[in-house]
Amino acid sequence: MSTGLGGASFSVNQGPRGTLRGLAAQGEGAAINPRVLRRLFVYMRPYTGRMVVAFFAMLATTGLSLLAPLLIRSAIDDAIAGGDLPLLTRLAVALAATFLALLGAHSLQRYLMSWVGQRMLATLRAELFRHLQQLSLGYHYNHIAGVTMSRVINDVAVINEALSQGLIALIGDSLVLVGIITAMIALNAPLALTTFAVLPLMLVATLIFSRSARKAFRVTRATMAHMVGRLAESIAGMRVIQAFSQVQRAAQQFAAAVGEYRDAQLYAMSLSMSFTPVVELLGMVATAAVLFFGGIGVAGGTVTLGVVVAFLAYVSRFFQPIQELSQLYATLQSAMAGGEKVIELLDTEPDVRDPSDAPEMPPIDGRIELRGVFFRYRDDTPVLEGVDIAIQSGETVALVGPTGAGKTTISNLVARFYDVLSGAVLVDGIDVRTVQQRSLRAQIAMVSQDPFLFPGTIADNIRFGRPEATETEVKAAAEAADLHRFVERLPQRYDTPVLEFGTNVSVGQRQLISIARAVLADPRIIILDEATSSVDILTEMAIRASLQRLQASRTAIIIAHRLSTVRSADRVFVIDEHRVVETGSHDELIAAGGRYASLYRRQSLA
Repeated sequence: MSTGLGGASFSVNQGPRGTLRGLAAQGEGAAINPRVLRRLFVYMRPYTGRMVVAFFAMLATTGLSLLAPLLIRSAIDDAIAGGDLPLLTRLAVALAATFLALLGAHSLQRYLMSWVGQRMLATLRAELFRHLQQLSLGYHYNHIAGVTMSRVINDVAVINEALSQGLIALIGDSLVLVGIITAMIALNAPLALTTFAVLPLMLVATLIFSRSARKAFRVTRATMAHMVGRLAESIAGMRVIQAFSQVQRAAQQFAAAVGEYRDAQLYAMSLSMSFTPVVELLGMVATAAVLFFGGIGVAGGTVTLGVVVAFLAYVSRFFQPIQELSQLYATLQSAMAGGEKVIELLDTEPDVRDPSDAPEMPPIDGRIELRGVFFRYRDDTPVLEGVDIAIQSGETVALVGPTGAGKTTISNLVARFYDVLSGAVLVDGIDVRTVQQRSLRAQIAMVSQDPFLFPGTIADNIRFGRPEATETEVKAAAEAADLHRFVERLPQRYDTPVLEFGTNVSVGQRQLISIARAVLADPRIIILDEATSSVDILTEMAIRASLQRLQASRTAIIIAHRLSTVRSADRVFVIDEHRVVETGSHDELIAAGGRYASLYRRQSLA
């Protein structure tokens, strides 16, 4: 079953059980992945001091929990049986103090681990975000945004739960278990061995549960990522969904994703819920054995009543750490599933990387040259083959041609969003692969067909490329973009909030804000990618006037299908069949009667 509305799809096997089996096969790995643990422990290292304090608080909790039954035994056998009221008073006070200290130590341990966990959570998420910002555009185009969001939010959360709370719980429960076994043997070895008779059954049940849990929790992580990805895709594509009356279909597909996650969660929960009664049943069997054989011992005078009561207290605690360790194992499985995906993301290398010794790009004049450039996004689909283009500083050139010819790809290579497969892209004679990407892009501005606005104010969006810009500079950029008059009519003027994706302003206004942003950045190279294709004629005229002011004294690359917008360009490059097929001014190409002239005539007659 494919649940994709568009080109991206997430295929799973038919039916809940088939889905679970399929996803389990995709995610199944080692029960505990040492490499993942080593990588994740790095994020706990800055908090070693608090972890040590939490460890000692855990030791105190363990010791105090083991001490309480011994005090109860002494109170019954020594104080009550002997009629020693002062001893009984001291033991009662000691028992109360033990419980208070136990509460304090346990609370301190929980607080410190939560403190460490939240900071580790924030650190890991921040590093993931920084890494995502450094990954090349190719990664973001090829991965569903919602799945990436699930990695940063959900997978990191379960990792935090396992490491911050689970690590101490693992050590603490293990120590409690060893301590209880030691105390029970010391109190009465035959009675202890009677209690331990249920351990083989407990071991079998734990092995069965842990093996199933390993698969179940990997399925849970995979289906959660799928569900979040489907949600993000549907929200981003809501306009298209509604425009094509596909609301019901989108709802059905999201419901299917939710159903897969529900089934995975129910399966994992059913494992836990089936294991818990087994532990409780074995605990009751052990309790009954202690009561029966302990009662016989008391009647025969070989066991004291205090020992039986202490044994009952220990038995009630004996199976708790076993159950908690089994649950912790399940949590670790979920954390391993999430950790493997998070580490895989952190280990993903950008396709476009700066050399280790790359210098900053010096201030540029704006000369651009493509020398024998070959490029393809996928191995089997050529986009550019042997492209040669030379653009002089301050020159305005247009790239025209059919859809898919490679026009936008050329602009992406100039800004070095991608690297060429062979050949070179040079700016002022410098190969763009030899300098820092950041310093190159700081001198390039792009105005696209559908400009992106961030939540914030109009002023915030204008100064996005220069956050330190003053209010005067923001207004000057808006005036240069012919935006100032529109903004001044708004009640809050430049402080007017912009909703997500700029939905409260028109396409033309978004474009003017984008142009003002480019003006304020003061680039030496400006790339205009179909900047006027989505607006009406009057708005286009206003935008075109703003763009002409923006292009003044800068190198400009205009990408356009509407050939009427490129008549003023100094030169036009016609891109077709993955290469440059014609070059010249508008008038020269019209006179030549080639492909450009044919395209222009067809548009004029349309």
